[in-house]
Amino acid sequence: MAREQVAPTKSSLLRVKEKLAIAEEGYDLLEQKREILVMELMQKVEQVKLLERELDACVSSAYPVLKRMLIVVGRERADRLSRGVQYSFDLREKRVVCAGMDLPSLEVKLPEAELKYSPANSFAECDETVLEFFKLLKILTELAAVRTIAWRLAREVRKTQRRVNALEKMVIPNARDTKVYIEAALEERDRDSFFTSKLLKRKAGKE
Repeated sequence: MAREQVAPTKSSLLRVKEKLAIAEEGYDLLEQKREILVMELMQKVEQVKLLERELDACVSSAYPVLKRMLIVVGRERADRLSRGVQYSFDLREKRVVCAGMDLPSLEVKLPEAELKYSPANSFAECDETVLEFFKLLKILTELAAVRTIAWRLAREVRKTQRRVNALEKMVIPNARDTKVYIEAALEERDRDSFFTSKLLKRKAGKE
């Protein structure tokens, strides 16, 4: 039987009862928190699945366009054209409130796609490729943001579960066993005091 090594006194009993009440209340609160976190995590996992399906569809669309552009324009010319195109991406951390927690996530501000279509230079295929890969990039940034939150939530679920397990399997049983031990010891002491008192009174009466 797991219990604290404490003297079986009334003050110890009060302290253990208080500890047990706090532990049980904490367990209930953590269980509620864990359930909320799991629900939020499952929602984010579903979002990730949807975005992954969109990503697969976008990849299936974008890469054939890229191959077609390389065939029409040529690899060397496409390489030269790409060197003259530059985009600036704004990547920063943002805070997201989820399940009552302030979680870090990602925010990526994509620039507008600059289309350089020229019938004389046959840039139409290049512009189409740019548009397709901007779609792909948009989904990737959304997926990265949602995955970041999901990862944070999963870590918080594990942390909360460890605390729940510690309370359920160690702290609460320990406090309960200690409470039972002290109560039994105090009852035994009271019985001994009662019988001792009766014996002393009986002895005093005979004298």
